[in-house]
Amino acid sequence: MTQTFADQKRKTVETAEFTEDGRYKRKVRSFVLRTGRLSEFQKNMMNDHWGELGLDYQTTPFDFAYIYGNNHPVVLEIGFGMGKSLVDMALANPDKNYLGIEVHTPGVGACIAYTVEKGVKNLRVICHDATEILRDSIADSSLGGLQLFFPDPWHKAKHHKRRIVQPHFVEQVVKKLANKGFIHMATDWENYAEQMLEVLSANTNLINTAESGNYIPRPNFRPLTKFEARGNKLGHGVWDLYFIKK
Repeated sequence: MTQTFADQKRKTVETAEFTEDGRYKRKVRSFVLRTGRLSEFQKNMMNDHWGELGLDYQTTPFDFAYIYGNNHPVVLEIGFGMGKSLVDMALANPDKNYLGIEVHTPGVGACIAYTVEKGVKNLRVICHDATEILRDSIADSSLGGLQLFFPDPWHKAKHHKRRIVQPHFVEQVVKKLANKGFIHMATDWENYAEQMLEVLSANTNLINTAESGNYIPRPNFRPLTKFEARGNKLGHGVWDLYFIKK
């Protein structure tokens, strides 16, 4: 049976990497490929709308002015889940362009479906490893901001090295940010919030906007996710961090 584009994209994200002599190349990844079941609806949305809403990994920087048809600031969100809050944010801020990265293909399909439903034009999605996109596909000083909301906490101490928020990751992001560009992170794991604060504060090119020198109150412009609302009912804390590039 002929594979559709969505099937091929799913397979591409899952493909293992090997060295030239055929040995498996193990990477310490910041994500787990939880592909789940890609529904027919999600698959059709990816197949039918990737041309106008999807971007593929490339070894040269994206031309954002050409892609979006304007020079508005581009805000990158890594790990948008099912994409509802990202679409809502794009809808509420037509003066910004949004770029979302997610490796979970059902989430990509769902995000595209909601984007089409809402008629959002200032959003594009990518289904690829975010670190490779940052390294190869995004020009230095080209982003207006980075959003990282509720990344995988890798809560066991022995797995903390898998957390995406590490010094080298933040250094890479800062290079991609324009002057006065922002980094906005949120987590419901206090231990991870402390690590985020430590790593961001250690970067001399960033300024913490929190009056207390640590976390900001949850801003109204960050949509409340279903996941976060459920946590709030259970009494879970949420920590927001908002830093600006000097």
